[in-house]
Amino acid sequence: MAEESENITRLNVNGKELILIGTAHVSRHSAEQVKEVIEAEQPDSVCVELDEQRYESIKNRNQWKDMDIFKVIKEKKATLLLMNLAISSFQKRTAKQFGINSGQEMIQGIESAEELDADLVLADRNIQITFARIWHNVGFWGKAKLLMQVIFSIFNKESITEEEMEKMKSQDMLQSMLDELTENFPKLKVPLIDERDQYLSQKIKDAPGEKVVAVLGAAHVPGIKKEITKEQDLSQLTEKPVSIAPKIIAWAIPILILAIIGYTFYSNPSAGLQQSISWLLWNGSFSALGTAVALGHPLAIFTAFIAAPLTSLNPLIAAGWFAGIVQAYIRRPNVEDFESLSEDVHSVKGFWGNKVTRILLIVVLANLGSTLGTIIGGADVIRLFIENV
Repeated sequence: MAEESENITRLNVNGKELILIGTAHVSRHSAEQVKEVIEAEQPDSVCVELDEQRYESIKNRNQWKDMDIFKVIKEKKATLLLMNLAISSFQKRTAKQFGINSGQEMIQGIESAEELDADLVLADRNIQITFARIWHNVGFWGKAKLLMQVIFSIFNKESITEEEMEKMKSQDMLQSMLDELTENFPKLKVPLIDERDQYLSQKIKDAPGEKVVAVLGAAHVPGIKKEITKEQDLSQLTEKPVSIAPKIIAWAIPILILAIIGYTFYSNPSAGLQQSISWLLWNGSFSALGTAVALGHPLAIFTAFIAAPLTSLNPLIAAGWFAGIVQAYIRRPNVEDFESLSEDVHSVKGFWGNKVTRILLIVVLANLGSTLGTIIGGADVIRLFIENV
């Protein structure tokens, strides 16, 4: 049974009193309400919608200084990091507009828990697992569309009033936002919202003590109310998706392309030469174009052009990695770039001007260009095969 007031939901589950505070992540009122509720309720535990990684980033605001950009590229985390930065840029711009810190309500939850000596529970799923499950669900064109929409969100300069921010916490507004999200990316809502609702509900229910306060984004409250009485399998919710089909396709395409070009060379050498040139130009040009759009150094652009036709034939490597590493060597980020990173993501100029984010953009856009070049170049190879053999 639930008792509700503005932005607060009270639940009784398995003899525990659970108090859910639905917040907006850049609202001053949300932070104030978190402090008031925790002080008034004196809970045994405080759950916050954070994982270990985001908790550390809040506790250590200077963590960017310790980032190894080469390690990020080599561990294939450039895309995830760029998306994370881009997604947070709107929150940070809006928070700056209101003169508060992004995630201030989570910071307040942590501080209030420490003041009361209550148990602090990091209740959210690891963000890298969430991104991996999103990435697995949306398919190639969905990935391209999602990535472009995230990057173009940087251009959004729209400001909102704090009154409008508070309205965003109403259930009707939230439902319309989720409906729009589902319409644009039907497979995105499951890993981004539904699975995290399940994960959060279990962590909240398992929190120590008889009274628990949970500080959550308001979008999760309806789902948690639905899932809280069910037992959730956290091990299943934290599995990284593994699919054999994409790996088979990733290897099948280059093998097919090489086989077609090889047979064409055997049957008609001049046509085989045409195919090879077409493959080189389409792959190299689009990857180089992506690097140029990211304002890469001429040597990084040239590297993308040379690397793309070869990396497209080997799924284990990517043109963007080589272009990004060359850019990092030539325009190595300094301490100032890492220190200003959290501010630079507020604007398009900052995103393209900061040496760190520019390298990430080069990796991502060079890879997207190479993928597009593979599709067009592969189609042209097949066309020339049909016409000349």
